[in-house]
Amino acid sequence: MFLICGLGNPGKKFEGTRHNIGFKLADKITKHFNFDLVKKDKIKELFSGKIDKHKVLILKPLTFMNLSGKSVLDTASFYKIHKKNIFVIHDDLDLQLAKVKVKRGGGNGGHNGLSSIDKFLGKEYHRIRIGIDHPGSKDLVSNYVLNNFSNDESDLLDKKLEKIKANISIILNDIPLFLTKISE
Repeated sequence: MFLICGLGNPGKKFEGTRHNIGFKLADKITKHFNFDLVKKDKIKELFSGKIDKHKVLILKPLTFMNLSGKSVLDTASFYKIHKKNIFVIHDDLDLQLAKVKVKRGGGNGGHNGLSSIDKFLGKEYHRIRIGIDHPGSKDLVSNYVLNNFSNDESDLLDKKLEKIKANISIILNDIPLFLTKISE
């Protein structure tokens, strides 16, 4: 079994923001593969379905970004999901807009959602890093990640998210092939 967690902040106010790219991709995957909502409470939305022959859970923590770790740990523990089968989708300031990298383990780069997950789960899960660019100054980061994308940025990102969605089954078995497919 696999767990794919999309990070974001709950509520309409944050829907189109840079920080919510994880929620956006999680929603696309659940709709595309007709996942069923299995649980919704104050701290999470949890969907279940299949991607190819793999049973997959999609998690959207409904706490704010910096409290995401508890719902990831609770879900992984309850369903006995190994860390190597956990993928966390998140925005990354250090990557060019729409650039995607996947890595297992490593630092959190100051990302509050990853920091929370690291605290509860450790670091040996996979991260699907989606570039949102950097505003240029560290002082501008907080406001930047909570702002919406421009129309041009949204178009570019939507194309990339469609490629990721269409090839998400590959990531479960072959990360290098997945990265090649989404870069074509």
